[in-house]
Amino acid sequence: MTIAAGIDVGSAAVKVVLMSVDGDRATVLSHGRQRIRKRDVADVVKEAYEEVRAASGVKRIDYIATTGEGEEIPYATGHFYGMTTHARGALFLEPRARAVLDVGALHARAVAMDERGRVLGNKMTSQCASGSGQFLENISRYLGVALEEVGALSLEATKPEKISSICAVLAETDVINMVSRGIATADILRGIHDSMAGRFAHLLRGLGVQGVVLVSGGLAQDIGLMASLRDELAKDGAKRGGEIELVASALSAWAGAIGAAIWGGVRHQRVGGTAWMATETG
Repeated sequence: MTIAAGIDVGSAAVKVVLMSVDGDRATVLSHGRQRIRKRDVADVVKEAYEEVRAASGVKRIDYIATTGEGEEIPYATGHFYGMTTHARGALFLEPRARAVLDVGALHARAVAMDERGRVLGNKMTSQCASGSGQFLENISRYLGVALEEVGALSLEATKPEKISSICAVLAETDVINMVSRGIATADILRGIHDSMAGRFAHLLRGLGVQGVVLVSGGLAQDIGLMASLRDELAKDGAKRGGEIELVASALSAWAGAIGAAIWGGVRHQRVGGTAWMATETG
């Protein structure tokens, strides 16, 4: 059995997971997440890693795998590409999944994979797009709504006001104009969710995805966004004759870190290597 850590360094947060990997079996031992904000990324990574290690009680780590923007972590054993780790992490969270929709802080990405996690194709939005986690966070702050309340409020909408602009800056201007026109906050939020859903559905359409899709990233817990996306995919499925089942997990935000840990454990079991003591992160 291999004890592997997965560290997913994103644009806005660091996600860490510690797992035991034994052949085809893997188990999450502990996990944690920290926002980067304006802190030094290396300090955030070290703090998040030490917290997860301490919570697990594990004294020895066989493999420390990074993904995302974590290539420069000096004590990492190996680095894996984000598409690969999110695909494998999605399969761990939902074995039926044949695609993963990763909604990050700066962009969204759809990845199609087979039953073993091999990437078959991918599509991504641009970093300036209004369909991203950072855009939604900026809007919620402007509207005076806590990010964790956005989803429930969106579901209360009666006349959604859809955002048409793809550019995040122009879309934020659209929202300011909506507020000045007296559009209800719930209708603004549902309109934003509907606009994001349209872009995400376009990514999945481009890959020809059918069947189960796992949503990864923190926005997987946004029930308003998930409702908009399910509505959009239902319309799309009726046109194409193929249904997409959208699913999320309580660990969706850690999909990349989970995939990194699993691939790290597999690599260690295949080729071996020197284990790192759990405290060697300085």
